[in-house]
Amino acid sequence: MAQGEKGSILIVEDEAKIAEIVKAYLERDGYRVAHADTGGKALKLLKEPFDLVVLDLMLPDMDGEDLCQLIRENSDVPVIMLTAKSAEEDRIQGLGLGADDYVVKPFSPRELVARINAHLRRTKKTQKTLSFNKGSLVIDAANHEARKNSGTVVLTPTEFRMLLALAESPGAVMSRQKLANIVSGYDFEGYERTIDAHVKNLRHKIEDDPKGPVFIKTVYGLGYKFIGTKDED
Repeated sequence: MAQGEKGSILIVEDEAKIAEIVKAYLERDGYRVAHADTGGKALKLLKEPFDLVVLDLMLPDMDGEDLCQLIRENSDVPVIMLTAKSAEEDRIQGLGLGADDYVVKPFSPRELVARINAHLRRTKKTQKTLSFNKGSLVIDAANHEARKNSGTVVLTPTEFRMLLALAESPGAVMSRQKLANIVSGYDFEGYERTIDAHVKNLRHKIEDDPKGPVFIKTVYGLGYKFIGTKDED
């Protein structure tokens, strides 16, 4: 397999040894890889498109959380955070800033590559458009975007996959574990809080009143279901 055939990855990591190992594993798996050891260098490189960003939170010139927010202002590229912060609240905060996933140091490079593969498989475009509640919410899978009242809603790749999964099965209750498997392709520690964080973000973006949702309903003790009314084709 030619290097770069599977896509392009940006590694933002100031620890040279970790960056070299991750780069080697990704290149062996068929990715084209660029590396930045500061946030400033990463922002310059991100003027060109990448398929995914691996982002360390402890950078010498800025916090990784701040860099993630800057990335999100201009791009919906999937972001996987690398962090030494193992506390669940820290990880939930990272997801709230727009990250799609997190990996806690020390980590297995093989697991990181598996997670990257899973995320990129799920960002491949499908050809369908779903409309709900007389067009107030439109999910355009072909262009990987959602529109609320005709205005574009900025969603992370993980948020979009979750919304699409729920909307494709309106009325069906999906457990948090099932949603975790759908959006990430694997089980991971703390998935319940992670899914709750993504749903909270989604509601703030697609609901007029997040506390009185008309699209994503909580089914206590079970999970979530999509309650929007599908428009006729």
